[in-house]
Amino acid sequence: MRQTQMTIADLVMAWGRGWAVSRGTHAPTSIEGGFRIDVGLPGHRVRHILHTVQPNALRQLAHSLTDPGSWIKVFSVDPELIACFDQRWKRDVPGYLMSVSLIESEVSLPAGYSVEVDTDHGATVARVRAADASEAASGRMGPAGEFAVFDQIKTDPGHRRRGLGRVVMRVLGNHAIEKGAHTGILGATEEGLALYQAIGWTVHTEFVGFSLPEE
Repeated sequence: MRQTQMTIADLVMAWGRGWAVSRGTHAPTSIEGGFRIDVGLPGHRVRHILHTVQPNALRQLAHSLTDPGSWIKVFSVDPELIACFDQRWKRDVPGYLMSVSLIESEVSLPAGYSVEVDTDHGATVARVRAADASEAASGRMGPAGEFAVFDQIKTDPGHRRRGLGRVVMRVLGNHAIEKGAHTGILGATEEGLALYQAIGWTVHTEFVGFSLPEE
């Protein structure tokens, strides 16, 4: 399946499989219009990810969930869907589902930095180290067959504007290709959106998350 043939549902389901590998959670369980992942972390117990949903069904799901740490992400910002969440639910920052056709890229590090790559229960982890061996930037890649999900891409504030985020993305992309992937997928925040667009990633849709807060 090539990128031009993929639907939002294809991307979302692949994203869920790779995200679960990256985070070391249980594999996603298919539900109507998406999937569920039991994460089991404080404040993040369970995720319901919906690529397709009607207002009545979403309202019913939102009303049925009562446990703190429950999350629902909807790949739409339709006001009718947003209105399905009552005052119990806290809205998360906006997110953007993105993808790219992976191509092998040359990795060039600024002077004084080095990069290391490890595996963590099936996920690929890339870390850029500063001269003092501190972690300057890092990211994870969860394989999902022909797809690769890029996750937790971050650069330490003291090392920003040096291209380290691009280094991490290229390293992970090259390893994804070695594993047989041809399409990268990620869920971006506003903070990372400009970086990903600058290196060729395409926005497919905005998504919104809601959670039941946990003390």
